[in-house]
Amino acid sequence: MLKKYPVTNAIRALRQAGLTFEPFTYAYEARGGTAASARALGVDEHQVIKTLILEDELKRPLIALMHGDCEVSLKNLARLHQVKSIQPCQPQVADRQSGYQVGGTSPLGTKKKMPVYAQASIQELDAVFINGGKRGFLVKLAPQPLLELLAAKLASFAA
Repeated sequence: MLKKYPVTNAIRALRQAGLTFEPFTYAYEARGGTAASARALGVDEHQVIKTLILEDELKRPLIALMHGDCEVSLKNLARLHQVKSIQPCQPQVADRQSGYQVGGTSPLGTKKKMPVYAQASIQELDAVFINGGKRGFLVKLAPQPLLELLAAKLASFAA
């Protein structure tokens, strides 16, 4: 385990909830996404969970958690969320809603409370790697306690 790692709002939320996690830092690669972080850590990209800040047609934000090697069907997610449409937020809007910088967005300890949707198959993994609230920083933990802490709605919305 790393001796020194960033103490972000995500880490504070994990500690406050008493969840066990393992921190990992790596050299952040702009536009590298989950493929770059999985490669840097030597793990399967399917285990790296991306955090997407999205918004509905009324600009209400929500979070979608998806396997790094899968895409989100915005149409299916809109149906689940019972709205007409969902689209990605502009980076500056996502930063403002989450309190994190795009590329370092964690679903934990967000500035604004948002509904969280998680691809149901995430709960079937032994462990997941999710952003720890800073670019180049992931935390490894069991998916079930994470999903419970986030009060995530489990559904299938892969494209």
